[in-house]
Amino acid sequence: MSSTLFGAVDEGPAALPPLAVRMRPRSLDEVRGQARALAPGSPLRRLVEAPAGPAGPVSAILWGPPGTGKTTLAHVVATASGRRFVELSAVTAGVKDVRAVIDAAIRERELYGRQTVLFLDEIHRFTKAQQDALLPAVENRLVILVAATTENPSFSVIAPLLSRSLLIALEPLSDADLIDVIEAALAEERGLGGRFTLDDAARDQLVRIAGGDARRALTALEAAAGAAEDAAHAVVDEPDSVAAAGESAAGASYRISAADLGRAVEHATVRYDRAGDQHYDVASALIKSMRGSDVDAALHYLARMLEAGEDPRFIARRVVIAASEDVGMADPTALQTAVAALHAVAQIGMPEARIVLAQAVVHVAIAPKSNAAYLAIDTAIADLRAGRGGPVPAHLRGTGYAGAARLGHGEGYRYPHDEADGVSPQQYLPDDLAGTADYYHPTGRGFEERLVSRWAWLREHIRRLGPGED
Repeated sequence: MSSTLFGAVDEGPAALPPLAVRMRPRSLDEVRGQARALAPGSPLRRLVEAPAGPAGPVSAILWGPPGTGKTTLAHVVATASGRRFVELSAVTAGVKDVRAVIDAAIRERELYGRQTVLFLDEIHRFTKAQQDALLPAVENRLVILVAATTENPSFSVIAPLLSRSLLIALEPLSDADLIDVIEAALAEERGLGGRFTLDDAARDQLVRIAGGDARRALTALEAAAGAAEDAAHAVVDEPDSVAAAGESAAGASYRISAADLGRAVEHATVRYDRAGDQHYDVASALIKSMRGSDVDAALHYLARMLEAGEDPRFIARRVVIAASEDVGMADPTALQTAVAALHAVAQIGMPEARIVLAQAVVHVAIAPKSNAAYLAIDTAIADLRAGRGGPVPAHLRGTGYAGAARLGHGEGYRYPHDEADGVSPQQYLPDDLAGTADYYHPTGRGFEERLVSRWAWLREHIRRLGPGED
């Protein structure tokens, strides 16, 4: 059997461009989503609508997840005023390719008075030297650079290039925007031409699969349309399906069900880049969800990281930090669980490590919270950086070497175990901090509640003596 999505004879994989390419917006009016970036007077709209010439648009860096329209907007910028469009990918291009584009842009400007728009995809993959090669042409507007990146430009683009470009952040498409994209692809002639209908359940599933990515939605839709057509032809090939064959021959539309979509698309791809901005954003969300005691949210971000292939040892280290930073003495066993998970994950690996990590995440998330120890050490460090902290008191100094006694080290030290309550009043802090250092403030949450009165008594008992008193 040989068929295509348009009912013609199959001419091979090159017969038609992919649906996502065919449905690429041709003007700003066709762009879905990015309402904020395309608002009247916004930098992006000015970039598209600015005339060519010295007062024309400046270069721009489009930063956003895949499928949000970065390439599309670059095409719109190029065609808005008849500009010449050149596209390079930082994955394959080098300095030689960049210089060739710049030389051609100079000829284009001198011979025809046309500006050149250079669309550089994945600019974050360019080295510093490669990005440096762009600077003179961008600064002199020999080319209008429209660069696209999925990673935070603050980390991946050199500062001189950033300062000479507009930074435009693009957002994932909303569910409503994705539905508009899908319905347009179903109806328009350049898309599926009205030959397919989509079940409500399949539409909802397709939106979930897309995850804010229009390209992914259209790719999945095209695959599902092919699955639906193949299924319909399989029915037609049955000997008893004469009526169905007549209906298909008459050009009736095909129905795409959730089952068709499920056959075409295995599962939703997790939006996560282990080496990019999403790495930090999702890790931050995991930590803040544990801190906020939302166990379900914490497990969601844990699953998201694991499904994307994040190193489970990295996750375990973050959980250990959270156990001390956010739980602390409110539940000292949280650190024990987290450290045990760190060692277990290193020994067993995935997929079983997910269970160990889940236990640790649940423990840290559900535990009472205290950052008293975290605040205490940072306050102590701040005192040191401010120049406070004199010599160690003589009675606390080491005595395990010859000559220490002659220097008076250890003289007057009171051994706490000789006291009835195991606590000996004496000065432990340097002279300039004695009586003023006030770092640890236990909360009234969890186990730490027991420490409030204990620490108050200890402070009063230990510090009965003033600085230098015996």
